[in-house]
Amino acid sequence: METISNQKMKEKVEQKVTEKTGPQPTNKPALRRLKIIEGQVKGIRRMIEDEKYCIDILTQISAVRAALDGVGKVILRRHLDYCVSNAIRNDDLKVKEILDELMEIFSKESI
Repeated sequence: METISNQKMKEKVEQKVTEKTGPQPTNKPALRRLKIIEGQVKGIRRMIEDEKYCIDILTQISAVRAALDGVGKVILRRHLDYCVSNAIRNDDLKVKEILDELMEIFSKESI
């Protein structure tokens, strides 16, 4: 049988989940960048369909990669600022798991 305080806590969590009205402010720059990247990718598709010069297409692909790297940095910063710092501040036992998760991600990429 649940205690009253556990029941109230569940209600507050459910209320917060349903109150969400859009992306967090920290996500807005990433979403803006992704919309731009989406347009760039569509442009690349048109360039390929129109058989544009290969170097021009490759240049645009390079630009999209750089833009995606920028989005990754925004998301990483948010993760460090909120998820990691909160875990450390709260002396959470998951700190090692969070840091291992980050290391795994970066070991997949060429740094």
